[in-house]
Amino acid sequence: MDMQGYSQIPEAKMAPVRSDLDDVLTNVLAHVGLQDPRDRPGAFKDTGDGAIFVMPAKDIARLVDPLLEHLHTALVRYDRERLANAPAIRLRAAVHVGPLALPDHCGDAINEVCRLLDSQVVRAGLTVAREHRGGFLAAVVSEAAFRRTVRAGRTPDLDEEHFLRATARVHGKTFEEPCWLFVPQMTPQALAPLISPEPLGGGGGTIAPTSLAGSNSPAGAVFQFTGEMTDTTVINTVGTMHIDRRRI
Repeated sequence: MDMQGYSQIPEAKMAPVRSDLDDVLTNVLAHVGLQDPRDRPGAFKDTGDGAIFVMPAKDIARLVDPLLEHLHTALVRYDRERLANAPAIRLRAAVHVGPLALPDHCGDAINEVCRLLDSQVVRAGLTVAREHRGGFLAAVVSEAAFRRTVRAGRTPDLDEEHFLRATARVHGKTFEEPCWLFVPQMTPQALAPLISPEPLGGGGGTIAPTSLAGSNSPAGAVFQFTGEMTDTTVINTVGTMHIDRRRI
């Protein structure tokens, strides 16, 4: 997992906020009955603005459900209770499964989960969560982990309809893998048009995040309205207007 905007926090506040995050993680892991990886040699790597947890394969389903929902709830509680001058904690999380070599837990799975965590789709998911729900968490689950957890029926409170199927890509990397995006309190149908203007059909929802950078299409105004509008006038040039009356 990785904390959004950590490098922008004043240096004097970095250690306290990281300590607060560690406390949140400790409490959440204990609450869902998972062993803290910091208690096992080589199973925890501090990345400064986040961490890599290596968990036993038997715990993979619980990393998705109930951990993700409990983690978001804990972050919401932290935000209510934090001091006014303390920064909020918003996290990107990634869940993946794969073999690792002991004793140092090396292997492709570590590199792959880092790519997932850095992917455009989970970054966009956290932005959407913050802007449209005041949320604090976006998580991406690899296809391999999704098959062994959600699709296998091992997540009692989360099923496929809670996830947006997507493609994980990283700027400047050749990495491109199918994945599943989860944003607490948002459905795939609500997420898809906010992450990309061209959602594709599919199960709970399917999307391949796109970038307009380098596009040959002419620049134009983009309007996005998330509240109710009554007798509203928009002044500008509008080429094509798409109206989606679904509530987020």
